[in-house]
Formats: sequence, structure tokens, C-alpha cells
Amino acid sequence: DYSETEQTVEELQGEIDKADVVCVVYDVSEEATVEKIRTKWIPLVNGDTKRGPRVPIILVGNKAGFLFLNTLFIQRGRHETTWTILRRFGYGDSLELTADYLCPPLRVPPGCSAELNHRGYQFVQRMFEKHDQDRDGALSPAELQSLFSVFPAAPWGPHLPSTVRTKAGRLPLHGYLCQWTLVTYLDVRRSLEHLGYLGYPTLCEQDSQAHAITVTREKRLDQEKGQTQRNVLLCKVVGARGVGKSSFLRAFLGHSLGHQDAGEPSVYAIDTVQVNGQEKYLILCEVAADSLLTASADASCDVACLMFDGSDLRSFALCASVYKQHYMDGQTPCLFVCSKADLPGGVPLPGLSPAEFCRRHRLPTPTLFSCAGPVEPCMGIFTRLATMATFPHLVHGQLQATSFWLRVALGAMGAAVAAILSFSLYRVLVKSR
Repeated sequence: DYSETEQTVEELQGEIDKADVVCVVYDVSEEATVEKIRTKWIPLVNGDTKRGPRVPIILVGNKAGFLFLNTLFIQRGRHETTWTILRRFGYGDSLELTADYLCPPLRVPPGCSAELNHRGYQFVQRMFEKHDQDRDGALSPAELQSLFSVFPAAPWGPHLPSTVRTKAGRLPLHGYLCQWTLVTYLDVRRSLEHLGYLGYPTLCEQDSQAHAITVTREKRLDQEKGQTQRNVLLCKVVGARGVGKSSFLRAFLGHSLGHQDAGEPSVYAIDTVQVNGQEKYLILCEVAADSLLTASADASCDVACLMFDGSDLRSFALCASVYKQHYMDGQTPCLFVCSKADLPGGVPLPGLSPAEFCRRHRLPTPTLFSCAGPVEPCMGIFTRLATMATFPHLVHGQLQATSFWLRVALGAMGAAVAAILSFSLYRVLVKSR
């Protein structure tokens, strides 16, 4: 079985050399496929006369037989057979894909998240390789349009170049997988729909595309265990307007300060980072600090990046307020980031300095960051954020260690006091005799 979109010409020629007979399948409704029999397939199979006897060729006109067969079923009153075929592929009475097919039941409890599993990644990678017609490892706009031709509308909008790593206007496999990961994490129902349009249940012989999704355990259990098993981590980048949040997201994708995005700005950026030798997907979400000062604001995430402008320390007060309102309970790891570190420091304000604030609240010292200059920004800060999200209990590791030894010392002192009292009581009893 050979397909132009899946195998190379060299692989085809090798199979032809071993074949006793060749079956050429063409689309009778497309004149171009009929013409290719004469101009391409016959010369390819029997064009080399040095190989000896010619290989027999059988021509099979496709689609006409399928339509004729179903027409025959209907004419003979076997409507249920045609409907069985249509329903097997997810179609309803209106000849549209049904909601049950596109969105099979999948419960994601509060505190849990959804991720593509290995079956899901294998399938979407197969779709990528099928539509990467020039085999350059990236999808051009035309190839991306071919992939989405089975969708009612293109599912990924103009924000794509600002969300994942792209290359000269093309979407490489890495960025493609990142986008699938992001969609699944943010809106698992939409991800299920996309997998349904691509035919996951039929092509993978599964009951539904829910088999391509894994629901993670509750975050509370991760906190009790001291580490997370999640492969997708969410970091909210919180700060006042103008502190450099958007530049921070662009730096995550390897862009310098002067880089101009090809698409529309996005509040999300996703890429992979290495945490103790394991690959994790890290999602950065840009959030305005003042939007989190309301009681109903959702500040939940795996790690919080609280960003302030080092050249204007007034922006730090807003970050401190967000920390006290949402993250002071210590359940979410936090890292204060001092942006624009290449500029002169701002005038100190009354009250605690950023370093003193972090020390008082047992937080890591503020990290300096700058994306100024033509070179790619340092990626170490993103690895640190992912590591904090993966091992939240290590954020205060030194303080925890100090507390541990303090408990040991107090225990030893208590034991010594008890021993002295026991010995003194023993001497008193001996003398009384």
C-alpha cells in the first residue's frame, strides 16, 4: 500500500521491483488522476526495459464503486446498511458529525488538568507527517490549510506565531506539538473536536478520541507528595502594565527585544524545558496584576512569576499586593523577577525593599532579567520556573532544612534535661534510704 504523502519514491521503486503484479487505484471523479496513469504510473512500473518481463498492472477505479454500492443498497431497500456506515464515521441524521462523536464524555475534576498522552501525540504527529508534503519538517501555510481542510473553519488563528516557535513563516513539528498541548490544556473539549474531525476514533480503532487524553491527578495530591507527575505546567506572569511581560513571553520563544511578531500578540507562550533530564511543557500566561486584586479573580497556577520593573520600583507594590492576596499561603511557588535589569535601578521607596520583602516571606531572592540586545535571552530563568512548579517543596528547601535541624536540637536538649532530672531523682531516693 503506497501513498505519495507517506512514502518516498525510493521506497516505492523498491516495492515495485519485488512485486509480481501492481494495482493502481485512481479517482474516477478526478480527471487528473486518470491522466497520471499514462504519464506517471505506467512509465514508473514498466519504463525500465532492462529489468526483464513487464509487471502486470491492474487499474481500479475508486469512489465510483463505493457510490454505486450504496446506491444499490438504497434502491434495494437496505437503507440501514448505508446509515450504519455513516454512523460508524460519526454522522447523524442531518449528515453532520454529531456532538456525541465530537465531544465524548471526559470529566476533568477541579484541581486536575488534561494532557495529550502518547497515543494522542503519535496520532497528531502522523497527521503532521502526512501533510508535510515536501518533507522539510515544517508545515507551510498551504500544508496547514490541507491539514485543516476537514474542519468547518481553521482552528488556529493569527496568534499562532506569537504562541509557539515558528521558522520563516512555517510551523515546525516542535511548535505544532506545542500548539496541540496548549489547546488540550486550556480547552480539552475543543481538542477532542479537533481529533474527531481528523478521524482519530476510526484511524486508531478506538471507541472515542477520549483515549488520546490523560487527566492528571488533583494538584492537592501533588503538593502532598512533594512533586508533580504533570507534563504540562502553567506559569502566570503577573505584573503592572509596562514592566515587560510581553517581552518576557517573546524571550521564552527565543526572540530578542527588537523582534517583531508576524501574527497578532498572544497572552500565551508555550515551549519545552528540561527539568532533571525530563522534558516538560511550560505555558506562560500574561496577566495584568490589577486584574487579580478582585476577590473573584482566578490566580491558580503551578508557579507564579511576579514581575516588577527594576527601574521603577512602584511596580513592586502591585506584585506584593497580589502575593499577599493569593499566594501567601505557600501552596503555589512564587518567583519575583526584576525586569529591565540592564537599566539603572529605580529610587528606593519607603518600606521594605524587594529583597527584604522576599526574605521576610521566605521567598527566593528576586531574579534579574533583561531581554535587551540582539542575542537570544538567557533561558535559565524558565528552567527555574519549571523546576519550582515540578518540585514546589524545594522552594523553601534551605528553610525547611534549618527547621529540621532546629527540631533535632530541641529534641536533644529535651532528652538531656529529662536525663538530668531522672539522675537527680535517683540520687535523692538513694540518700533517703
